[in-house]
Amino acid sequence: MPAIVIVGAQWGDEGKGKATDLLGSRVDYVVKPNGGNNAGHTVVVGGEKFELKLLPAGILSPNAVPVIGNGVVVNLEALFEEIDGLQARGADTSRLRVSANAHLVAPYHQTMDKVTERFLGKRAIGTTGRGIGPTYMDKVARLGIRVQDIFDESILRQKIEGALRQKNELLVKLYNRRHITVDEIAEYFLSYVDRLRPMVVDSTILLNDALDQDKVVLMEGGQATYLDVDHGTYPFVTSSNPTAGGASVGSGIGPTRITRSIGIVKAYTTRVGAGPFPTELEDKWGEYLQKTGGEFGVNTGRPRRCGWYDAVMARYAARINGFTDYFLTKLDVLTGIEEIPVCVGYDVDGTLHSQMPMTQTDFHHAEPVYETFAGWEEDITGCRSLESLPENARAYVLALEEMSGAPFSAIGVGPGRDQVIQVRDLIS
Repeated sequence: MPAIVIVGAQWGDEGKGKATDLLGSRVDYVVKPNGGNNAGHTVVVGGEKFELKLLPAGILSPNAVPVIGNGVVVNLEALFEEIDGLQARGADTSRLRVSANAHLVAPYHQTMDKVTERFLGKRAIGTTGRGIGPTYMDKVARLGIRVQDIFDESILRQKIEGALRQKNELLVKLYNRRHITVDEIAEYFLSYVDRLRPMVVDSTILLNDALDQDKVVLMEGGQATYLDVDHGTYPFVTSSNPTAGGASVGSGIGPTRITRSIGIVKAYTTRVGAGPFPTELEDKWGEYLQKTGGEFGVNTGRPRRCGWYDAVMARYAARINGFTDYFLTKLDVLTGIEEIPVCVGYDVDGTLHSQMPMTQTDFHHAEPVYETFAGWEEDITGCRSLESLPENARAYVLALEEMSGAPFSAIGVGPGRDQVIQVRDLIS
């Protein structure tokens, strides 16, 4: 049975949660393979909006087992706050499973995130300040604390001591912050032991056994392709690999078992935080997309920068992730715009680029080359087939599909769970 990957094709906020939720009733496991509580999903169920941060969107699917994979960095305080919030609204979170190998965000990671970001000044990346980057840094430096470590207090204290040896030097001598003790960090982690223990599993065995038993496993990547630490707009990226290859590593599911790679792409483009953005609109249309699309961060409330659809970015994302399908979201937001530009290439110092420029410098200086499409006035939120779309909306979708590197198998025409045009089956 299939292992399916869902990946954001832009800078995040494309609607991955909607795609996961759409498939959730037909899959057996939904896995979050990377990231932490620095990026969120908004899912609308029965007219009710749920904002998920650390939990997989599959937590709201009645039949799926949600799994936090080994590639995730877990803030335990945030995890249980989110669980408690969902339970208070009647959601069932009892099926949640957490990988024993996932790394934990410690309070000192959040402190380091905030002070180092301020220290960078004009070169700040625009992080959420939630300690995600410093946690991944410790993971790579072999100073990390994993979920399994908090069940052995002796090992936990040894690891905390090792991690704090350098950090206290930096915090006290460089950043003028207070010294952090081993005891306070150990006490923080140990306070969650009893509640966390029933959720913890060897996730690689759980998920591979599920595939052996003909179960359907869906991997839902956090962030997006252009925030990938290797393939994104470095250094304005996250600290993990939110691409299809990263989903394999972050879940323990081998790449040969992945049968579908689905890219989620918005009908326009948005970005949160600093970094280059060729099609960014700093005019009335940027404000229109931001307001009409509700483009504000799920976690931070920060307004998202908005721009027209970038087909060059879409082609690159399709290649990097090996997309078998695209899910186009928020087409309805464009309703009422008389003419809709689409970026089909870049002009870099007089040279036309139809593919992503090789260097950060060229991408930073890229000027979008636009092709303009006629807009539509009709309400499309009730459309459930390509044929039912207004002629201009259908022409826009087909043009984007032609230039984006993978077929459009689903199209979002509204925020609701059922407001989707399904062109092709995303599972079979």
